[in-house]
Amino acid sequence: MPGLEYASILILALLAAGIGGFMLFANSWWGPKMPSAIKSEPFECGKDPIALPAGRLPVHFYVAAMLFVVLDVELVFLFPWAVLARELGRPGLAWMAVFVLIVVAAFGYAWKAGALDWGSTQQGRRERMKVK
Repeated sequence: MPGLEYASILILALLAAGIGGFMLFANSWWGPKMPSAIKSEPFECGKDPIALPAGRLPVHFYVAAMLFVVLDVELVFLFPWAVLARELGRPGLAWMAVFVLIVVAAFGYAWKAGALDWGSTQQGRRERMKVK
């Protein structure tokens, strides 16, 4: 039978979905139900949930996340090359060197631009970016 080798995977998926569904709904079925006005209010770390943000949100976290994604994508391309490095030979090595140099240059630019500097001000970034 052609589909028999996948039967264990199907059984595992059904078992995992069943256990997950049971855990998800067991609390609503058997858990205590004592609603009150205080429990119905939104909770945000002990602060007033109605307050607006105090100012601009810092973007350092997003920039760091984008740099991580770029370097992670680099590894996605680097790993298959490493597996096939002997078969690709010197031309493959040359093309991977070009690719890595481009990524390193982009990382160097982000470093010089202050994307990794958490303590500097905007003025400090502008001064570093000036061409000397």
